[in-house]
Amino acid sequence: MPHDTAQLDSQRIRTSPSVSQEGFRDAMSLLGAPVVLVTTAGAGGHEGLTVSAITSVSDTPPTILVCLNRSNRSHQAFLKNGIVGISILSPEHHNLALVFASSSIESTEKFAQGDWTTDVTGAPLLNDALVTLDCEIEVIHSTGTHDVLFCAVRSISTRVDAAHGLAWFSRRFHHLPVNRI
Repeated sequence: MPHDTAQLDSQRIRTSPSVSQEGFRDAMSLLGAPVVLVTTAGAGGHEGLTVSAITSVSDTPPTILVCLNRSNRSHQAFLKNGIVGISILSPEHHNLALVFASSSIESTEKFAQGDWTTDVTGAPLLNDALVTLDCEIEVIHSTGTHDVLFCAVRSISTRVDAAHGLAWFSRRFHHLPVNRI
């Protein structure tokens, strides 16, 4: 069915040819994403933060990418440790996501909340997360303000009783139903 492009164009907000940081952030706020804790432990320290810049890359071999801002205080710990624990959150973890997103809360205080475990790599994993992925960093690509970590998944754990996932969209948390087939 043909579209009336004049009508579609009138419904869009146009920006100038140069893309501002604010304009880009506003646009990306409308890209839904899972709410995830990424954690690490080892000689570089015990660190963690909340991210939404994460996605699968490949299932052969199982690979995830995580984007970390190089100015984040935990950034060097991830690089030095070489391991990443990924805990995909459910709505019950809303407050924990806020704690791990805060730059004013020390790591020891962050990890004092929640029930933590480890698996193959030794990275901290949230015991009651919707899904945990235990990973090793294999490749790091720098672009702009961030490093993109390509992480090999060494183990996976999935919570079978979860009814909802936690997503970030339009700068707010949203609950998404888990549909099991």
